[in-house]
Amino acid sequence: MTNTANKIEETDWNKVASDVHEKGYALLPDFLSEQQCQDLIDNYDAVKIYRKTVVMERYRFGLGEYKYFDYPLPELVQLLRTGLYPKLAPIANTWMEQLNIAKQFPEQLSNMLAKCKTSNQAKPTPLILKYGQGGFNTLHQDLYGEVYFPLQTAFFLNQAGIDFSGGEFVLTQQIPRSQSKAIVLSPQKGDMLIFANNFRPAKGKRGYYRVTTKHGVSEVSSGERHTLGVIFHDAEN
Repeated sequence: MTNTANKIEETDWNKVASDVHEKGYALLPDFLSEQQCQDLIDNYDAVKIYRKTVVMERYRFGLGEYKYFDYPLPELVQLLRTGLYPKLAPIANTWMEQLNIAKQFPEQLSNMLAKCKTSNQAKPTPLILKYGQGGFNTLHQDLYGEVYFPLQTAFFLNQAGIDFSGGEFVLTQQIPRSQSKAIVLSPQKGDMLIFANNFRPAKGKRGYYRVTTKHGVSEVSSGERHTLGVIFHDAEN
């Protein structure tokens, strides 16, 4: 896991912050190794490491399946969650200031999770998603309770165009009194996407205003697609 920890520290977080402030997302290539991607896929059926399986079709979330990891999280997932959070907290806090929201996020993940626990949110939210042909995920927000962190990450475990076709990552941004903007991305295996999961600020003529965001996955035309999602707040009990 040393290479992953080094990659987190060596990332140009000023550039990431600039991208996220400007666009609401940042795409970092080759963040996970091919072996790490394969290990996550291979462990998809390892029942003991998950707390819950959700079949999307049952809840009209789409067509596919996802599983929430249980505590203690797998080593790689825990490293990503604890290592990335302190890099993203300053971005989140800047957003709160720009939108005049009287809220600040702690510097460390442990303190963020303690805030979740006080609101009866203690279930881990990192998850792995699996789509086959025809699979998709409707537009949504991963909030899980009153306490939530406004940024999250997705790691793409298969190679687009080889392991699957279709299945693009879709972000929408709703500007007040305007139509939604759709952003369609095709990340490659190992890439990390950082994105706003509820809202983000955008600068207008009279200061900053709130842009509502949602995300989803377009229909998979062929093959199989897996994604690791790392969310930094916990879910309600």
